[in-house]
This record gives sequence, structure tokens and C-alpha cells, in this order.
Amino acid sequence: MNFDVIVIGSGFGGAITGCRLAEAGYKVLILERGRRWNKDTYPRPGRDPHLWLWDDNRPEASNGWVDLRIFPHMTVAQGAGVGGGSLIYASISVEAPQPVFDKGWPDEVTYAELKPYYDTVKSFMNVQKMPVAQSNPRTMLMKQGAEAIGHGDRFKMLELAVAFDPDLPLDINNLPPLTASKTFINAQGVEQGTCVHAGLCDIGCPVYAKNTLDLNYIPWAEKHGAEVRPLHLVTNIEQQSGGYRVSFDRLDPDQTRRVPGSENARIVIVAAGSLGSTELLLKCREMTGTLPGVSAFLGHNWSSNGDFLTPALYRDRKIYPSRGPTISSAIDFLDRSEDGQSFWIEDGGAPHLFGSMLTDSVAKAFKDLGPDGIIQGLQALLTISDDPISNFMPWFAQGVDAGDGELSLKRPWWFFGSKRLFLKWDIKASRPAFDAVVNMHKRLAKATGGTPIISPGWSVSHDLITPHPLGGCNMGTTAQTGVVDHKGEVFGYRNLFVADAAIIPTPLGVNPSRTIGALAERIAKIIRDEGR
Repeated sequence: MNFDVIVIGSGFGGAITGCRLAEAGYKVLILERGRRWNKDTYPRPGRDPHLWLWDDNRPEASNGWVDLRIFPHMTVAQGAGVGGGSLIYASISVEAPQPVFDKGWPDEVTYAELKPYYDTVKSFMNVQKMPVAQSNPRTMLMKQGAEAIGHGDRFKMLELAVAFDPDLPLDINNLPPLTASKTFINAQGVEQGTCVHAGLCDIGCPVYAKNTLDLNYIPWAEKHGAEVRPLHLVTNIEQQSGGYRVSFDRLDPDQTRRVPGSENARIVIVAAGSLGSTELLLKCREMTGTLPGVSAFLGHNWSSNGDFLTPALYRDRKIYPSRGPTISSAIDFLDRSEDGQSFWIEDGGAPHLFGSMLTDSVAKAFKDLGPDGIIQGLQALLTISDDPISNFMPWFAQGVDAGDGELSLKRPWWFFGSKRLFLKWDIKASRPAFDAVVNMHKRLAKATGGTPIISPGWSVSHDLITPHPLGGCNMGTTAQTGVVDHKGEVFGYRNLFVADAAIIPTPLGVNPSRTIGALAERIAKIIRDEGR
């Protein structure tokens, strides 16, 4: 065996298991399909358009920041790069509510069992709340909204994996320059800066204030001998005497080609995300036939985690969703006090540069339709101020949906084309949860003087988008009720683990990053303690 452990993916599951096992002396290889990003290569207007999106058909040519998978009625957004989903997440780091663990989980996995691991992730990622003195208009609107509907006690500031300077003077109308960020060396020996509320959390913080995994767990793993290989797309896992062979294509963007390769290890940890891990195991079971005994439960009980967004227009009030952390607060209805549904409302944000991108895109789309006056008019419409979306509040939410989606491999055209990942998702059983969220968004917007704008995609065809996919390789007590056991080990395959959002067997109704991290910490400890 070339390695003790091969980890597939470098998001919360992969980075944490890889880190903890390297720390314990295991020889670890982390294979990541995406690039290794930094502030000089983050996606920005004017840079290579391939920086923005991942193309699953031609990843050797287009290996960008976000992988958008478009399925009937559901689009899933995933991060692509060293750090995985932490690159695009909103920095929220919270525990799942204790009632989440009351059913659907193996008996060994309880809130009390995960609590020490929750605390470890919080400490390692330097989680903290935004200073009250740095509250932005969205935060204030959230508090006002909660009070206006008689639920002021449900408003709370959220814990963020962001480095703040409590002494930073903040005028939201005149943001501080990037140079106001204070540099420091974090606990893992990596240089970061403090937040200056630039509003670019989801597309790469320009001062490294956002605590992404490539600034903590991953460099700590490397300091303990782990090897990280970006642009390595895993294609197969095959059992061998004493372990597994992991096959991959090394993506070569310069030559636009894929270079096949493989490595061996005693232990393999699949951590490619809800879709990625499920898709890989489906291919190994049904296409290459190298893992034929993987549970028939594979792909079942997938959840969107109830993500929903309702923009609201405030004609006489500046909300500035492009300034400050993407999300900073919540109004908590996780106790099912509203229509019997569990959810919470969050303030959403959107990077300022999306406004300029929209202006450019619309102008280009209409360039052949008329004289320059049309173009100028459209640009004027979209650039009413230096921040075209300043009067919008993105009311966001997560909730407990039915968790009854199903992932499978299908050909796009009956018997034609190669098999691809397909999601069967029906709104029917989840409709009450989403209706409760929509009703609360409308109520909050109207109570604060806003005009809610319900997407036609929802109103007409119930189309949704989620950045928080869960399930597909669910934990269970047997191969009939899950794909992995409470340790994350695939039923029937010793030393083959899954450690990411794919193993979460129920919707959480809150941002999942710390729960994924806690499960990964636990899985790594079990592997160490059992002397695997």
C-alpha cells in the first residue's frame, strides 16, 4: 500500500478526517477534484470565465469555483476546490437542534455523543459572533422583523467561522478599505486578516477573514505529513488484498486533458459531498462493478435541507445585502411552533460584484437588438446606484423537509448517452415545510415595509436551489436501513468509509457544516482508537 489512508474530497468531511489521521501518524493522501485557490485566483469579473463554474462534462477545461447540478425541480450548488464546500458556504457554524437526533439516526449517534466533537470543530475553526457594534442593516431588519410579529425573543446572532476585529469602526455607508484588515497568524500557523465587511464571503474573502478549511484543517494536515493533490478527479474504487486501489484522472487545464493514475491504501474515506460521494459509489456498484455489494439503500432519503430564498424590495430603505458577512443572524422557529414545521429564517447576502456582472450580461445579451440607447437604458436601470441591489433584502431560510429525494444513475436519453447522476425529487411531502417558510417570509417582509417577491420558479413549477444537500449514503443500523454504520463504514466493506454530508440521515433544518465536521471528527477518532 502506497498510503495508509486515501481521502477523496477536501470539504468538511475530508479535510477533518485527513487532518486528524495525519496528526495521528497515518500516511495520508487527499485527492481533490478542484483547484487550490487563493486571493489572486478567486473568481472575479474580467478574469477567465472558467473560474466561475465547474463543467462536469469537461472538467479538464472548466474546473471553476461552483459546481451547479441542475435536476428536475432542484438545482444543487457545490464548491469545487481545496476546502470543498467551505469555499462557498456562508461561514455559519452551528449545532443541530437536539430533537434532530431523536429518530432516524443509529442509536450510537446522539446529540450528547456529538457534543464534544461540536466543541472541537468550533474551537479549531475559531468560531465567533459578529460584534454587535458591527451589525449591518440586514441584521437590524431581522431584529425589527422578529419584534414586529411578536417574536423578538426568537432573534439571535449566529456563530460564524470568521475572524473579526472588535475595535473596527464600521460605517456601512462607507466601508473600510481592505487595508483596515489586521493581519495575524492563526493557531495553525497560517496568516489571515480580520473582517472588513467586504461582502465577498461566498466567492473568496480578499483578506482571508473567512475561516475556510484551506486555512486551518488542511494546512495542519500538511504540517503532519499529509499530501494534498488538487485537480485529481476520482473515477473508481476497487478492492485489493490489504486495502483498495483508487483510480483517478489528473486534470491538466493547460493541455486540456486527463491523465489517468491510481494509488493504493489500507483505508479509503469518501468525502466528495452528498452528490459526489453517492455518485462515486453508484458508479462503483453499477458501472465498474468494483463494489457490487454496496447497500441497495444507496441514493435514498436525500434532502435539500429546506433551503428557500425570498427577496423583498424596500423602496425607501437601504439594506445593502452586498456588505458584511453573507449571513449573521436568525429568527428561530425550530420548535415547530409555526404550522407544525421546523425552520429558521436567516438574513441573506449577495456580493456587490454580481450587480456589475448582471449589468454586463444583460448588455451583451441585447447588443444585437437595437441601437446603443437600448443598452444604455438597461445599464441605467441596473445601476441606479453604485450598488444595484442595495434596496433588496434576501430573506433566507432552512427547514426540515421530507428528506425523500432519490439519487440514481440514468441515461439522459433512454438508451443513449452515458449514465449520469439523476435526482428524483417531488415537492409533495415537503410542501408544508416550504409553505410555512414562504408564509413567514411574506409576514416578515410586510411587517417591515417590504414587498416580497416570490420567484415564478417556485410559484409555477416549484423549482428550488440548495447549497446544503444532505444524504445519499445515509447512516443506518443495517444495510437494509442505510449505506454506512454509525462509524461511517460502508456495510460489507471493511475500511471503506464515507465522512461528509452524504451520511446525514435526516434533514437538519440549520446550516450543516459543524454537524458534518463533528461526524468527521468522531469517525477519525474511531479509526484511530480501533487501530485501523
